[in-house]
Amino acid sequence: MLEARRKEKRYMVKAISSNLGYPRLGEKREWKRALERYWNGAISQEELEKETKQIRLQSLKKQQEKGVELIPVGDFSYYDHILDTSLTFGVIPKRFETDQPSLDTYFEIARGRENAVASEMTKWFNTNYHYIVPELKDAAPHLAFNRPLKYYLEAKEELGIDGKPVVVGPITYLKLGKGSEGDFEGLLDQFIPLYTQLIKELEEGGVKWVQIDEPYLATSFPKEELALYKKTYEAIRAAAPEIKIELQTYFESLDYYEDIVKLPVDAIGIDFVHDHGESLEALEKFGFPADKILGVGIINGRNVWRSDLAKQKALLEKIVTLAKAEIIFVQPSNSLLHVPVTKKTEPDLEEVLWNGLSFADEKLDEIVLLTKALNGEETADFAASTNAVAALNASSHRNNNEVQTAIKNLENVTVERDLPFAERIKQQHEWLKLPLLPTTTIGSFPQSPEVRKKRAEWLKGNLSDSDYDTYIKAEIKRWIEIQEDLDIDVLVHGEFERTDMVEYFGQKLAGFKATKFGWVQSYGSRAVRPPLIYGDVAFTEEITVKESVYAQSLTDRPVKGMLTAPVTIINWSFVRDDIPKSEVANQVGLALRTEVEALEANGIRVIQVDEPALREGLPLKESRWKEYLEDAVYSFKLTTTSVKNDTQIHTHMCYSDFDDIIDTISALDADVISIETSRSHGEIISTFEEVTYDKEIGLGVYDIHSPRVPTVEEIQDNIKRALRAIDVKQFWINPDCGLKTRKEPETIAALKDMVKATKEIRAEYQVTEK
Repeated sequence: MLEARRKEKRYMVKAISSNLGYPRLGEKREWKRALERYWNGAISQEELEKETKQIRLQSLKKQQEKGVELIPVGDFSYYDHILDTSLTFGVIPKRFETDQPSLDTYFEIARGRENAVASEMTKWFNTNYHYIVPELKDAAPHLAFNRPLKYYLEAKEELGIDGKPVVVGPITYLKLGKGSEGDFEGLLDQFIPLYTQLIKELEEGGVKWVQIDEPYLATSFPKEELALYKKTYEAIRAAAPEIKIELQTYFESLDYYEDIVKLPVDAIGIDFVHDHGESLEALEKFGFPADKILGVGIINGRNVWRSDLAKQKALLEKIVTLAKAEIIFVQPSNSLLHVPVTKKTEPDLEEVLWNGLSFADEKLDEIVLLTKALNGEETADFAASTNAVAALNASSHRNNNEVQTAIKNLENVTVERDLPFAERIKQQHEWLKLPLLPTTTIGSFPQSPEVRKKRAEWLKGNLSDSDYDTYIKAEIKRWIEIQEDLDIDVLVHGEFERTDMVEYFGQKLAGFKATKFGWVQSYGSRAVRPPLIYGDVAFTEEITVKESVYAQSLTDRPVKGMLTAPVTIINWSFVRDDIPKSEVANQVGLALRTEVEALEANGIRVIQVDEPALREGLPLKESRWKEYLEDAVYSFKLTTTSVKNDTQIHTHMCYSDFDDIIDTISALDADVISIETSRSHGEIISTFEEVTYDKEIGLGVYDIHSPRVPTVEEIQDNIKRALRAIDVKQFWINPDCGLKTRKEPETIAALKDMVKATKEIRAEYQVTEK
């Protein structure tokens, strides 16, 4: 009888379909192309606004036609939603201040200009999306422009959509900024009236629901900070009592669930996908307030695999029963910004794989179907999703006996170098004979329009394999000569054959599949196309040997072999979700171990195995760090440790906050590591002022994410700052990341300045040039 009443209660719930955010790129990157044409002077600002408005409205109309009831508006951006928030509240760095900020001002903050460096850019929580860090020191915040209201009115007037404006919450915004470390509450007190004004204007403009994103709530923080949220949302509620607020969290569970669900808002959005089951446990223990709506993040907004809707419906019914909710929002776990637009652009994929996929549009279909089912509209054939998931799991792709046997026998694989670093580095120095402060680059050189054109012709079959190979060799030869002319010490072949540092490996390893239009935004107009890791990963052919050996044949200087390491491949791919990620990483590590050995066997004695995404993938909760980092170290060493002692292993990592993982960096046991530091203005160096690092290291001496060419003096300042904390005999000179996205003239000019700066500092140390 009790179970019957509970079942009846489940179906009394009113479910409403809701989305949290939609991709900006367009189905075929139309948004990216419009931006870049504007930056290149090919279209006017008016034309840019017209083209992007069309993309924006098409995205909204699509959601409307699919039947999504709460459609986000204002989630569109010309570059980044955190930068949008900064401009909304007049937070403009002093070096860019102007009487009338314009769209060009906005882009200059993100990209820099000749006399002003770009603002710092870093990862959005543990994703591969990058945001522009607000510079809050000496800020004079004010409500410069009610951006969410503009886009709400546009959607209503153009399409009749009564949308849900999306606003980054004040505490998350300030926590992600720089310069709030002192009197945080005092700074928040300056922003609360601005947020209340913004929300009040939304209310006056007719907005019924506003989504305020506070993902910082899903991190670990001192409990006393909850008082700041209470104060903030009490003020907003008092100023705009009629508007309904959905406080949205995502990417993790809530440490203080019982307190957070009591905050003075109308709905709480919770991630039931990336929460490790803890949201359900909290719901079972504490229930949910009867006066609030629960936003259930039930469809994975960060991966591309189809949901078994029968299982998800059962989970929803359990959540409804536990919450005793009369109304729930059925929604993705987070904004769909992190997945491609639609799988309809991928008709050539194998049927079992295609059926198992769900991109943004398909995820909205899943949301709508689950909503209807929960409302008693049994119109969905849930068996189709169940069968599709089961068929992919049962396919030969996910049942490679050789790979699975190798994984079971990993205890027989050695993952330590023969000699400790202090002894093997002597052998490496003996044959390398490099000068003090050796110069190198991170791996890639500009992929010119001509390179991309030739690759496109080859992929379409309009250019033969031999002609394409000849062209790639010519580019490698040209850039080897450029590097020698610049007098760089350790060279690279330039990676002209690669579309992307992860996708390229996905095209060569079993278990991967590249898409045609599976693009997602990384930063600004930069889009990446993460490969699908849909099966067991295995080595099938040499991946990088041919190009590396050819480049080495052209010069007496050492040329680095260039690979991407397992954790970065995992973090920058869409990874199968039927087995643990750590197991997939070990499969990748075993495959790449064979490639490393092939490079060494063919005379490549400096091998760089990049892990730029290692820090990015660090779990938001510190309690989960140890397992993740141990797994990351293991898969890296599985890849790299079978080489001889005099083979030098390099790695590269991106972005700051390395004080959290400095011990892990050392545990990787790479001989040389390069780390981005220029865009964080040298702040990472403080880590090395407190910790003695015993291996060789290069802290990026200029920012490659901006087209601006640094001066010799700026580079020297970065070098000298680093040398205060790191011994000159350990230090390498390099840009902070690969140069693929830059143009050739600015790349050569910047490297020329880098080498000049290095030589002048070498002279200060009275070192004789080679």
